[in-house]
Amino acid sequence: MSDITPEIVESHGLSTDEYDRVLHALGREPNLVELGIFSVMWSEHCSYKSSRLHLKKLPTEAPWVICGPGENAGVIDIGDGQAAIFKMESHNHPSYIEPYQGAATGVGGILRDVFTMGARPVANANTLRFGRPEHPKMQHLVKGVVAGIGGYGNCVGVPTVAGETNFHPAYDGNILVNAMTVGVADSDKIFYSAATGVGNPIVYVGSKTGRDGIHGATMASADFGEDSEEKRPTVQVGDPFTEKLLIEACLELMATDAIVAIQDMGAAGLTSSSVEMATNGKAGIRLDMNKVPCREEGMTPYEMMLSESQERMLMVLKPGKEAMAKAIFKKWELDFAVIGEVTDTRHMVLEFNGEVVCDIPLGPLAADAPEYDRPYLSKEEYRAWADVKPLENIPESTDVGADLLKLMGSPALASRRWIYEQYDSQVMGDTLQTGADAGVVRVHGTKKALAITTDCTPRYVYADPYEGGKQAIAEAYRNLCAVGARPLAVTNCLNFANPQRPEIMAQFVHALDGMGRACRLLDFPIVSGNVSLYNESKATGGGSAILPTPAIGGVGIIDDYAKMMTMNFKAEGDAIYLLAPEVWATANPNRSLVGRSLWLKEIHGREEGRAPHVDLTLEKHSGEFVRELIDAGLVNAVHDVSDGGIAVALAEMALAGGLGADVQPDPDYPAGRWWFGEDQGRYIVTVPDVEAFQQQLAKGTRDADTAASGFRRLGVVSGDSVLGVSLSDLREASESFFRDWMEA
Repeated sequence: MSDITPEIVESHGLSTDEYDRVLHALGREPNLVELGIFSVMWSEHCSYKSSRLHLKKLPTEAPWVICGPGENAGVIDIGDGQAAIFKMESHNHPSYIEPYQGAATGVGGILRDVFTMGARPVANANTLRFGRPEHPKMQHLVKGVVAGIGGYGNCVGVPTVAGETNFHPAYDGNILVNAMTVGVADSDKIFYSAATGVGNPIVYVGSKTGRDGIHGATMASADFGEDSEEKRPTVQVGDPFTEKLLIEACLELMATDAIVAIQDMGAAGLTSSSVEMATNGKAGIRLDMNKVPCREEGMTPYEMMLSESQERMLMVLKPGKEAMAKAIFKKWELDFAVIGEVTDTRHMVLEFNGEVVCDIPLGPLAADAPEYDRPYLSKEEYRAWADVKPLENIPESTDVGADLLKLMGSPALASRRWIYEQYDSQVMGDTLQTGADAGVVRVHGTKKALAITTDCTPRYVYADPYEGGKQAIAEAYRNLCAVGARPLAVTNCLNFANPQRPEIMAQFVHALDGMGRACRLLDFPIVSGNVSLYNESKATGGGSAILPTPAIGGVGIIDDYAKMMTMNFKAEGDAIYLLAPEVWATANPNRSLVGRSLWLKEIHGREEGRAPHVDLTLEKHSGEFVRELIDAGLVNAVHDVSDGGIAVALAEMALAGGLGADVQPDPDYPAGRWWFGEDQGRYIVTVPDVEAFQQQLAKGTRDADTAASGFRRLGVVSGDSVLGVSLSDLREASESFFRDWMEA
């Protein structure tokens, strides 16, 4: 083993102080294998050393939560002895370096997090952030990422049913690729990762270990310099067909009583999976590295432990079950090897060629890993740093129709058809809805359905991290309510820049505070998630820090999918109503409704003003009342009002249904602010029977009285235009951006 020099320590991403902690933990100098293990386990990606302190503040419990953060994925009760298991994760840095494999292995990794707990994956979703379309690298990145997501998900046979894609110059040098998977399991057949039972065999299954992805976790825990292309070997290579075999083999073995614990090999591969299993079981672990299946000659223990080769799992089996388990994996043409055993030493011990090449106490690797309380700006200091002020010189709209047409053709709002047509959304035969406020899939063999949405508005989070954090949760809640689902729980992917900068840490801390408050008031706990920091670039042509992007994945339940709601206009003559309780409770035509709005940015070239305020009490009342209207069969279509305001929501409903809208503005509001303002907590609904609808409004229920009082009639479903623009022109504007860009 080579001597450990300061240069070697630095190349492993450890600070001088952290290396001193390693020396103290071991009582001696580590060898290279041990240093590599400390480096990945103490990386930001694995240890959450800058975020753990603040993540503890988030609400994670509810009567329907079976398992919150800490396992591979979150688990919630969906009734009838069934559970939904789900999580979202990032694969940002790998996707910038090698977009196809980076995105593909992001999907593969999140699938494993879910089926590792005993669930059959039933739906995928994603949230993607790219830089300026005119950036010389961006078309290549978009094409590669979309192909990677589609290529992996389609081959595995799991439908992609929801997602969002956005563009902003802040992502020029550091794109975001966040993948989410939802699965369904029997609630009494959930598998956990705690290794127990001294002497129990530790089994490796799946693909062989190669040299791809070594130091992937460390690479994902640093910002990009000029050498991003040199990091290509740190990107994993995926095989979705092997993943499909692995899913089936694992689920077949899970139907027996053989498994004590199971963990996928994700970031940091064999290292993190073995450390987490032993730590969670308060046990020790011994591995014989000569028994690890390798696909390349001469692999060292260092390479085996740090490889992030895909489609691999680690299990603890009950004694005597090895032959039966091996037969299952052999049938599915997958590797199977007993590589070690559970011990009572609380140490990780690795042997190679008859020698001990690693002996590390587990405490310092996991529970006692570094935890930092990094400095951050107060809300007031942050506002001054970001130079966020009330919007002045509010512009007017001289031609509402022209503004709408330009918005619908902008990269921010243009049709994503080019993207979603590359994803198989119908495989498995249970998909009920895609492309609207939330994706919806049947729970196979039942009347129930799961609704899934991904949401975040980074421009709001940048302007006001606290309100932006609230808004991200509230929009996910709203999108689930809009399809008739009862919101149950949240997963997240917290994408931020360098936490060692106080202004970036302020974004993180205040956004989490806002998210936590929203989750508490909306009874919408966070059950799983991922933190991705150091998302910034010094590379040529790149920006610096990304916009703060706490992406939210929301899951809700529809008890009877026959009552699922969609957003498309259904029939000529249906009345169109706006639910906007906050506006009507505190109407003030002189205030700004367009700060940080897409209309202000796309039409007037201004990214100014404050983020919209989110009234969580009204948000909850409105969502509950909308669900009551849906359940009572009193509305034909529902759509939440978000980017682009009322005008864009109407245009989207019209295009989805092929019917126009005859609507009138509020004469007390300037046209631009009325049609394009982005006040929160609003829905548009269409009503076939106005009299029955009015009776329900007059009656109200419980806390919904406030919500009921906020309905305002806008007009009727009629004709073939919206705000004077024909549906054919709107459709052409919407479809042309991706078509023209990708054909260029």
